[in-house]
Amino acid sequence: MGKSSKKQTVKFVIDCTAPVDDKVLDVASFEKYLHDRIKVDGKTGALAGSSVVITRDRTKLTIASPAELGFSKRQLKYLSKRYLKKQQLRDYLRVVAASKNSYELRYYSISAGDEEEVEEE
Repeated sequence: MGKSSKKQTVKFVIDCTAPVDDKVLDVASFEKYLHDRIKVDGKTGALAGSSVVITRDRTKLTIASPAELGFSKRQLKYLSKRYLKKQQLRDYLRVVAASKNSYELRYYSISAGDEEEVEEE
């Protein structure tokens, strides 16, 4: 068996559908934030040389990286949470793993307020 000439890539998806639909989050600024801060071999700003590609459509960001680079999904979660903190959205949104290689930004489900109103009556 010969080696395949096609290089393996790992794709990670960050789904921002809920906050984007509510006009709470700007995907373009989130993409720029990730582009500026993703580290490759311990250095920020080295995306172009290492063929890590960030693409975006209306509500999703896709980060494609060569498999041999060992890009971690955990780093994306960390950077996503830092971005939410910077935008003062961390109290309302959380980063949840939707599948093996995707994250989703979800609102915290707050149901405690309904119960308190019932008890007062």
